[in-house]
Amino acid sequence: MYQAKSFEHLLGLKGFSDQLLKNHFTLYQGYVNNTNKLVDALVTFLKDGKTGTPEYAELKRRLGWEWNGMRLHEYYFGNMTKNSVELNKDSKLYKKIVEDFGSYENWEKDFKGVGTMRGIGWATLYYDPAAGRLLNVWINEHDVGHLAGAELILIMDVFEHAYMIDYGLKRADYIEAFFKAIDWKTVEERFEKAAFR
Repeated sequence: MYQAKSFEHLLGLKGFSDQLLKNHFTLYQGYVNNTNKLVDALVTFLKDGKTGTPEYAELKRRLGWEWNGMRLHEYYFGNMTKNSVELNKDSKLYKKIVEDFGSYENWEKDFKGVGTMRGIGWATLYYDPAAGRLLNVWINEHDVGHLAGAELILIMDVFEHAYMIDYGLKRADYIEAFFKAIDWKTVEERFEKAAFR
């Protein structure tokens, strides 16, 4: 079964209150728990020969929501750090961003634009290995908007639970705090793993 990862090392992160982070960790734990419950229930339905039932179908559909809720939070917390530094201008990721967006500033403007779109969801930087390019993408409700075959490089949670305790409705202020907390080393490693296998 899936085990929740600990992200307690993020407590004390500038721009994020411990209360906000603890609430967010609890929410993430719920996704892990629900993923495990759904997997167990689906195994039982299979053993009992009930794969043709509406209940089985609904649980199968729900699994994408819970599993992605679990995994996207792991990517999100995993690309944050208390010791953030700017993206290395000599890195392969920086050079690829400039190649695909014209400049780092263009990419950042576009990514933040995705993050400030109305609605709940996730702002993501994907790498498409088939086309060899980077794309900023909106993921809606965990299970809607993923690019098939693309690799997640950077992800920012823009559901209200990620910022409202600290920022109210000021999502743009939250996004600025998030950018100061990006673990660019992790993001660069994700890119290199996806692009240079």
